[in-house]
Amino acid sequence: MAAMPSGNTSRADANRRRILDVALAELLRDPDASMDQIARAAGVVRRTVYGHFPSREALISTLVDEAVESLSAAHAAGREGVEDPAESVARSVLAVWELADRYRLLIALAQRTVTMQGIRERLAPVREAATGVLRRGLDEGVFSSPLPAPALAYVHEQMLVALMEAVNDGLVAAREAGRCAAVTVLTAAGVPASRATELVAELND
Repeated sequence: MAAMPSGNTSRADANRRRILDVALAELLRDPDASMDQIARAAGVVRRTVYGHFPSREALISTLVDEAVESLSAAHAAGREGVEDPAESVARSVLAVWELADRYRLLIALAQRTVTMQGIRERLAPVREAATGVLRRGLDEGVFSSPLPAPALAYVHEQMLVALMEAVNDGLVAAREAGRCAAVTVLTAAGVPASRATELVAELND
């Protein structure tokens, strides 16, 4: 019979979860928030934060891992049960963007700490799933691109990251960004702009 977790373990897990939740909120509010600020906001001493995360970079890396897991789950949920490749892509982008808006500043932070290569590696399962949908769409003539599906999935990923940065820099309104992202990704896959705009509008109602 498995041993039940001790009170200390449960308390440590709860502290770790609280630190992560507070850190995300603090970093979105102030990208330069220090470990001291995060500790104060979480209601714990600095030593407790460092007991769970040896550095600010390790804390951000953990937040990025959680963000990628959430984005992957949203991407899968958006595709589930959808046969039409264009609708599948649109739904998955819209689903991802609901979370991406929350994590977009974290992505900007991660570029300084985790590096884009690290982010790309974490996103590999999402890219692989997107490649399957794009390959099916290309085979069925729903999409049209000179790029093979794996390269097109890579381009789409980079476009979404660039759009997050555009929102961060005030070039695109956050409330419009999800719709813009879905239409942009579809048109990049060769869907006519009028059809892409119409489809995303239907899904966004």
